[in-house]
Amino acid sequence: MDWEEWKKNKENPETETGEFPNEVVLEVRAGAGGNEASLFATELAAMYQKYAAQQGWGFSKIHQSQSSAGGYKEAVFELRGQGVYKKLRHETGVHRVQRVPVTEKTGRIHTSTASVAVLPIRKKHKMEINPGDLQVEFSRSGGAGGQNVNKVETAVRIIHKPTGLDVRSTEERSQLKNRERAMSILYAKLEALQTEAEEKKYSAERKNQIGTADRSEKIRTYNFAQDRVTDHRLKKSWHNLPAVMDGDIGSIIDFLESDGISA
Repeated sequence: MDWEEWKKNKENPETETGEFPNEVVLEVRAGAGGNEASLFATELAAMYQKYAAQQGWGFSKIHQSQSSAGGYKEAVFELRGQGVYKKLRHETGVHRVQRVPVTEKTGRIHTSTASVAVLPIRKKHKMEINPGDLQVEFSRSGGAGGQNVNKVETAVRIIHKPTGLDVRSTEERSQLKNRERAMSILYAKLEALQTEAEEKKYSAERKNQIGTADRSEKIRTYNFAQDRVTDHRLKKSWHNLPAVMDGDIGSIIDFLESDGISA
């Protein structure tokens, strides 16, 4: 596939590679900053959940692991709804927070990060997975105790041996449903890797694009002291940070969309 064909596929929603599916996996991971980073990751997840509610999208948890402070070390969610990938696809990357942590006694501002990845779940997969490349493990899902603890091994972990990708689904009540969700996530991750490789191949001809959809790229800073959120790709800032963290991110997302950015 040459550049023009690849670009046409990306821009044409009628093609399989250019469609905007109405289902995505949202991953939020704590980055630099220890417990403060995990707390920030939890706030980011809540921000997207509240925005999803405003949009009328479904939002369900697939897997989580928590830090000693109770924040997310890693959390994976599934979002379903009209336009979900088209609106959220530019959220992938590193989100940085600058604020005084609740545990800071001297009032010093700390900088912490969390990474976000938004992966489309497509009805038709662009690749096949060899079952022999998979290592599947089962375990009991965690719980608060009593009747809520699973007494059978319903949690599923799938490792794709050629790439080392590790996906988990723990929130469903049945092993079969957890396995199905884990496989959907694995397909989404593998296809994202394939897409990223294609985009890097043509990176010299993508000057009009915003970022690289690489989660290692810092895209946004949430500065609590200055009540400001800044998107570094467009060098634009918004104020009223409490409202932003409460899910009022529509103006940011709409600006990214209206700036003429191609997917």
